[in-house]
Amino acid sequence: MFERSLPAAPVRAGRPTREQAQARHAALLDCALQHFLEKGYDGATIEAIAADVNMTKRTVYARHPDKAALFRAAIRHGTEARAAPAHVIAGTRRETLKDTLIAIAMLRIALVSQPGGAELQRLINTEAYRFPDIFQTYYEIAALPSVRFLAEILENETEAGRLAIEDAILAANVFISMVVSGPVRFIVAGNSLADEDVDRRVRFAVDLFLKGAEPR
Repeated sequence: MFERSLPAAPVRAGRPTREQAQARHAALLDCALQHFLEKGYDGATIEAIAADVNMTKRTVYARHPDKAALFRAAIRHGTEARAAPAHVIAGTRRETLKDTLIAIAMLRIALVSQPGGAELQRLINTEAYRFPDIFQTYYEIAALPSVRFLAEILENETEAGRLAIEDAILAANVFISMVVSGPVRFIVAGNSLADEDVDRRVRFAVDLFLKGAEPR
């Protein structure tokens, strides 16, 4: 006689791995950001976000205590996803200072022009009156690495006697405001700029910046 076999024990789902939990959280932030981009802060709801990502509200609240916290996390997540990595920023270095400055400006403008870039910037602009910290978040993640890279270049050019800049970080920030902000405002406002128009604006502003930074 054969012994009667016992039924197999049911397979119990274990705790998700760290990688799975991180991927699940990233999916939540992706979904939340899309809701905020499409509906604005007031129109987006935790209920709808949780439903879209197949989570319970309790699970969402375990990560983010309220909608404001989820909004801030989604903004940071979206900014990090669109920010240029260090090697891409370093790749803007060209043979001449002028061409390097043009490449840095074009990179910053391209980041806003990529899918979702203008929408994210528009959302930040719209909601900054009640979340002023999101401007700082965006600056530190998306702009500051380029500013520091540019500041180092300006310091080196000043030490070589080709420029006369006393505060390189301030000058780099002024460069971004002077050269990049104009085209970016156009794009964020929903206006289209032809590539040749962007190139002409950037080159004109770079020339003005360099003229102002020349040794006297």
